[in-house]
Amino acid sequence: MAQLNITLNQDEILQLLSDNRDDAFKKLLQSSLNAILKAESTAQLKAEPYERSEERTGSRNGFRDRTLNTRIGSIVLSVPKHRDGEPFSTLVFDNYSRSEAALVVCMAEMVVNGVSTRKVSTVMETLCGTSYSKSTVSEACKKLDESVSEFRQRPLTGSYPFVTIDATYFKVRENSRVISKAFMIAYGTNEQGKREIIGFGVYQNESKETWKQFLQSLKDRGLRNVLMFTSDAHEGIINAISKVFPNVPWQRCQFHFSRNISDKVPKKYQAGIRSELQEMFKAETIEAARKKRDEIIADYREVADSAMTCLDEGFESAMTVMSLPKHLRKYYRTSNHIERMNKELKRRSKAIGVFSNEESLVRLMGSVLIEFNDGLAVRKCIFTNQTYQELMSSEVPATLINIAMEQRNLLAA
Repeated sequence: MAQLNITLNQDEILQLLSDNRDDAFKKLLQSSLNAILKAESTAQLKAEPYERSEERTGSRNGFRDRTLNTRIGSIVLSVPKHRDGEPFSTLVFDNYSRSEAALVVCMAEMVVNGVSTRKVSTVMETLCGTSYSKSTVSEACKKLDESVSEFRQRPLTGSYPFVTIDATYFKVRENSRVISKAFMIAYGTNEQGKREIIGFGVYQNESKETWKQFLQSLKDRGLRNVLMFTSDAHEGIINAISKVFPNVPWQRCQFHFSRNISDKVPKKYQAGIRSELQEMFKAETIEAARKKRDEIIADYREVADSAMTCLDEGFESAMTVMSLPKHLRKYYRTSNHIERMNKELKRRSKAIGVFSNEESLVRLMGSVLIEFNDGLAVRKCIFTNQTYQELMSSEVPATLINIAMEQRNLLAA
């Protein structure tokens, strides 16, 4: 890799910091990115400026200015030009501005379509430092839609033994009305132990039919060898799993289950019941967990009968994860990881408020999910492929299939 040299004028930066910090940050960012562009040019040409080398693949041919829109305003970068070889290429603009462009495009689209407010327009100017014409927005949307669509429709190769699904809601303008639409997400772990976003979609609501459509879309793209689904206790999810993946059991999110129970308990007992439920969830064996369940029911039946009924009826579905080896249980006993991602999606959408249409929702949230998925790719694996192979050759898959059959029978009763 070429050496990266960033040269800044100290006196000039100190003066900028004392006068206008935004200008100082823009200057720092501009200098840094220009240095990166020069380093990329050197790496591609395999030679420093004016260096004679047999490995050299071309020559420098000056620079061209290109504007990059950032959160601190627009900056002009000097992009190298090459001749007598491959044209200069860089990932600076793509990597830096993809999710930023999504936000800008969605807000600009609202302005163009006449459904934005003065506040949204002000936010856009603050983020971009410039305005956008209708033709510019259309072109940006077209490029962004292609990358989001490619990510959303990509084939799912390999196996995904563990999948977590959930939905959150966003406000969308449709037929001159503002309605809430369900944004469904599937978060999977592949056979290498890596987590990734394997699918998302927008639906009118959460129902048996829409969840069935979503899971079927995952299956059509190649989702296979699923051992277990984790989610909250939405009726549509439970029904859809039994229809689309009949041999896959459902793990009820233990965090949601605990909250469902404690909400039915008098306030003075809530802390105690939550503590005892955690002890039950962390039991070494399913037999020990059942024993603890019985003790909790006996202790709290008189003061919280409906809560104990909830515990008794939902216990088995919340303990599906006990069929897994102990070191894997903590990763798949709740849907908290997807809940955290939903909060990030909500945070990113605050500047928008109401999406002008379903396409703009898919565009922005899809771009955020691509960014999130890129971050997952560099995280540590939950397990190794060897661990997965050992798991698949054990009694665990057969046990989980039996649990799925029991759950289907209970659902049909």
